[in-house]
Amino acid sequence: MILHERRKRPEPWQTQRAAVRYSWLVPLLAVEWVFEWVAFVLSRWSFLEVLEYLGSFSILIAVIFYFSESGDRLKQKHYQAWQVINTAQGKGGSGGRIEALQELDGDGVPLVGVDVSGAFLQGIRLPRARLIRADLNAVDARNSDFQAADLMGANLHSGNFRESNLSGANLQDADLGEADLCSANLNGAVLDGATLDGADLGNTDLGKVKWQKITSLRGANIRQVRNPPEGFIQWATQQGAVTTKSESDCP
Repeated sequence: MILHERRKRPEPWQTQRAAVRYSWLVPLLAVEWVFEWVAFVLSRWSFLEVLEYLGSFSILIAVIFYFSESGDRLKQKHYQAWQVINTAQGKGGSGGRIEALQELDGDGVPLVGVDVSGAFLQGIRLPRARLIRADLNAVDARNSDFQAADLMGANLHSGNFRESNLSGANLQDADLGEADLCSANLNGAVLDGATLDGADLGNTDLGKVKWQKITSLRGANIRQVRNPPEGFIQWATQQGAVTTKSESDCP
């Protein structure tokens, strides 16, 4: 709030000059006296008061515009993130895709059908992300977090998900063929209709995994799986799963 206080009229120069004890202070006092008169005159000028109110009003308008345009800024941020992802499509390396994907997911943007095949996404954090029908073919996503993510119908073929967290993930109808799931956490994951032919499940946590409707796991390596559900090992072996040590064995 702006408070204008009218200044007191300065005393005459003779009065102030008479009060000075040292002559060398006279020039300084003269300057001060002139400024006192300037301040006195301006304090009675309503135009300056109006300008101050307009300055405060302009700040208010700027704040209103800032919040009113927040939606446009968010859209621009998302557009730039998608541009990073699409520009790097089909290329190796990260290309800024880890940050872009995490940013979009953090803002609640669905990543349905996103194509990051062959990308280096090691350590990415996408818990509860909506990755339905996403293409993660041959990605390097070691030590990543996909906890409770929706990967229904996603292509994870030949992907490297070693030591990744896929607990509670929806992998219904997903293609996990030839995927490296060594030491991954699939606790509580849904594998209904999933294909795991040739996948490496060594040392993978399969506790409470929904496996009864797995489409196929022929040639999948199930050596030393942890917390296998009752009947899983026998059924998987009958379906063509193996328990051999691979060249790059799981930790």
